[in-house]
Amino acid sequence: MPKEWHELGPFTIFDLETTGMSAVNDRIVEIAALRVERDGTISRFHSLVHPGCPIPPAATRVHHIDDAMVAEAPKFVRIARDFLNFAEGSVLVAHNARFDLAFLQESLARCGMPLWRGDTMDSLRLIRKTHPGLPSYSLQNLRKIFMLEDSIDGMQAHRSAADVEWTVQILKISLNSLLHRPGAAE
Repeated sequence: MPKEWHELGPFTIFDLETTGMSAVNDRIVEIAALRVERDGTISRFHSLVHPGCPIPPAATRVHHIDDAMVAEAPKFVRIARDFLNFAEGSVLVAHNARFDLAFLQESLARCGMPLWRGDTMDSLRLIRKTHPGLPSYSLQNLRKIFMLEDSIDGMQAHRSAADVEWTVQILKISLNSLLHRPGAAE
């Protein structure tokens, strides 16, 4: 039986920022991922993404990514293979995974890339099971409840790199809760 949460991996925790809420009609503007190997080794992936369309002001108000920031960024098709190679052989994890996975799969299909066929996990569903009854399971609320640390200087909520760091901490809390709960197999 594993003693540390990362021994259950490897995990690739990822987050996307987008031009809107529709995986079909909107596009990715940022992708970040943190891969945790079974031995606890960490590697990171990050890129702004040129969406091929203007970023609506409402989206910019949320994630603070504007058209000028992505003007020279690669389009998704140029980074898709790198991301798939980065995540290969791991469990893909996101907070509210339905949203991020829908965008990932739609974006991969749109550019003729193979879809993600590996295992997936939703840290939102997992934390709800291990810590029922919290007033909110939004990442920002969980940051406050669990006093999550900022491990990157200048991290900003609703930017992929920051949200990935906090999601890793939520995953760790959840999986450690399962591993160390009374009655867990030794």
